[in-house]
Amino acid sequence: MRKIIYLFVVGFLLGLAGCATSSHQQSMKSPQIDRISEAELARIMPAPVATLSLDEVVKLSQAGNSVEQIIDKIKASNSLYDLTPSQSIALSQQGVDSQVLDYMHASRELALRNSIADEINKRGKEKREALEKLKRQQLLQQQRFYDPFCRGYYGFYPYGYGAYGSRFGPHFGLGAGYARPWGCW
Repeated sequence: MRKIIYLFVVGFLLGLAGCATSSHQQSMKSPQIDRISEAELARIMPAPVATLSLDEVVKLSQAGNSVEQIIDKIKASNSLYDLTPSQSIALSQQGVDSQVLDYMHASRELALRNSIADEINKRGKEKREALEKLKRQQLLQQQRFYDPFCRGYYGFYPYGYGAYGSRFGPHFGLGAGYARPWGCW
């Protein structure tokens, strides 16, 4: 008999602990994350624009130009390259310096990061503006129902009671202080 009671108590406590855990887990849900569709991602990502072609980069390298000169020409032309690993290997075999290839990859990566950061900032600004709009609407809604004769206005209570005081007792105002007008809570 004791074992049955003991098992019943242990089972009850475990069940109670399980209920507490599940309600805690429900209250700790992670926030919803806005996902970016493939079409939005394609719109956000900067397109690789190679105004200075890869063949011209190879010709500049083979002509004996320094790494700094080649990088300056790439910067001046605002070229972005989306190189595959095999293209990078082929360019390296054709004589393009590894520092030039590193710059090509780094400039593309920087452009991608900047475009994504701009999109995140734009969405954050839109959310803040929507929140401010909701706050203004709520404040306007509250102001519509503000009645200075019920709640008091600058210390003047027209029916003889204060907003936070008792209905009875000395208060500055008009009236006896024993009856509230209809509609004032």
